[in-house]
Amino acid sequence: MVGFLLRRFFNYLILILLAACVGYFLAASSLNPRVRFEERSAQPPPAVVDQALYALNLNDKTPIVTRFATWASGVVHGDLGKTVDGDLVVAELGQRVGVSLRLLLLGSVLGGVLGVLAGVVCAVKQYKLTDYSITLISFLLLATPVFLLAVLLKLGGLYVNQTAGATIFYYTGEYTPGLSGGWWRLATNRVQHLILPTLAVVLPSAAFYSRYQRSAMLDVLSSDFLRTAVAKGLRRRQALLWHGLRTALVPMVTFFAYQFGLLLISDAFVEKIFAWHGMGEWFIDSVASSDVNVVAAITLFAAVLLLLAGLVAELAYAVLDPRVRDR
Repeated sequence: MVGFLLRRFFNYLILILLAACVGYFLAASSLNPRVRFEERSAQPPPAVVDQALYALNLNDKTPIVTRFATWASGVVHGDLGKTVDGDLVVAELGQRVGVSLRLLLLGSVLGGVLGVLAGVVCAVKQYKLTDYSITLISFLLLATPVFLLAVLLKLGGLYVNQTAGATIFYYTGEYTPGLSGGWWRLATNRVQHLILPTLAVVLPSAAFYSRYQRSAMLDVLSSDFLRTAVAKGLRRRQALLWHGLRTALVPMVTFFAYQFGLLLISDAFVEKIFAWHGMGEWFIDSVASSDVNVVAAITLFAAVLLLLAGLVAELAYAVLDPRVRDR
């Protein structure tokens, strides 16, 4: 098992290097940081612009291979370069990752758990009212764009606040600036800010997982080993939980691991609409501002996150499927 994980690690490491190279070359060849200076009302002299771009390793007059070598050398030493505003990318990255994790970690876990439970219920209650109801809701959620769902949740929170005559849900930012009080009040305020954007992550994720879990569970329900377990004296509920669900969860591990890896930068609409300054929002703003170093750094970080997600998936396989541990 250790040898298998090591081989996978080195394979993923090669993919990270390729992703870093491709991400940087695409960003450096398609984005033009010089435009930021040219669009100013009082344009600085060309020599000043060149000097500023040279200092940031963003000058298009330098060969792209040379710029990449300089950037890669910095990455090896933990330096991801500077933004077009002169700030350290590493410092900003640390803050943005924390914001996104607070929003998406809870949302993805809840979405996965609820989706698996909904899929199991649909499979056990196949072609019954429960199955049809959950299926209809799932398809409606999957057909609703994320930005529209976020806006609807925002409007729903506003309606609840107006009806209750008090602020129950906040829909802008992570917390209320300047709020004073004890730790309980501060924690409650953060939870109130967290509910609506978390729902915007949970609902589509749960709908997505429920469809796959239903299909996987239906395959297990018709399997011979489950009938054998019941024939040996296990109650059907015990057989479903100990044998059926464990087997049906194996293919879901990959979906959950890689979906979380992509969520960190793919839920930019949620962060934009609810004013959470995380990785997704930063990526969109960086592309709009032609910030090559930031785009390359986010691409590298996403590749590393997918590597970790892949390793976690392999470990989960070993827990759920004993045959993997024997390899």
